[in-house]
Amino acid sequence: MSNFLHFIVTLVVILSCSLLNPTLTAQAATGAMSTTGYAYAVYEQRIIHSPDGIGKYYMGREIAKVMGYTGASWLERPSREGEEQPSKVVNVLNLKPNDVVADIGAGTGYLSFRIAPLLTAGKVLAVDVQPEMLEIIDLFKKEKNITNVEPVLATLTDPNLPPESVNLALMVDAYHELEYPQEVMQGIVKGLKPGGRVVLVEYRRENPFIMIKKLHKMTQKQVRKEMQAVGLVWRETKNLLPEQHLMVFEKPDYSDLVTK
Repeated sequence: MSNFLHFIVTLVVILSCSLLNPTLTAQAATGAMSTTGYAYAVYEQRIIHSPDGIGKYYMGREIAKVMGYTGASWLERPSREGEEQPSKVVNVLNLKPNDVVADIGAGTGYLSFRIAPLLTAGKVLAVDVQPEMLEIIDLFKKEKNITNVEPVLATLTDPNLPPESVNLALMVDAYHELEYPQEVMQGIVKGLKPGGRVVLVEYRRENPFIMIKKLHKMTQKQVRKEMQAVGLVWRETKNLLPEQHLMVFEKPDYSDLVTK
């Protein structure tokens, strides 16, 4: 009988600790090596978390649930231009005719098809993990008669970009939903040419009056911290959109240092 009581008491203590401190939970399986050679956990899984998130944390931020292909009509809503002004995003990218642009989390290709006509000698890689979204892009390619948009099926950990092939990687309202943000960003950095850019557009979490769910917004400070972790250098933040940050990062070109 005493053994049974001991078991019950132990169980209650464990459950109490979990409830009082949800961070004391199992770490995600993926990890990395520190400069000292010891492995450390990249992600943390918590039992108690927001209903809008997946319970997985990266650098203190809970990752938001993905908007699936069933929400495709929201991406193509007629009010989007007035609400988000994506034409301004395209205008400030400073694209060259022969650029290769990776539209990460392309969805229906809303941005891809607005960028493609500017790349008369280049192309857009419309990257998404959902085959259903890529089917929609293929449909729009035929309807719009645009040939320089190439659908790319990514995985949760790999954007499937050829090494050093991309001038610009664009993510609009997508980064906060990446289940494996560090691995995906490492893949993007690998796919960027030296000096290539990453442009992130995210709703401003600093502003509580922006009527978007909390986990679907990001602070500029958090974004800069996460981009720095994969070796990207912040260049500027453009404050030209009604409710979103537009943040520009760059992959350092170390060849310049070698030649000097």
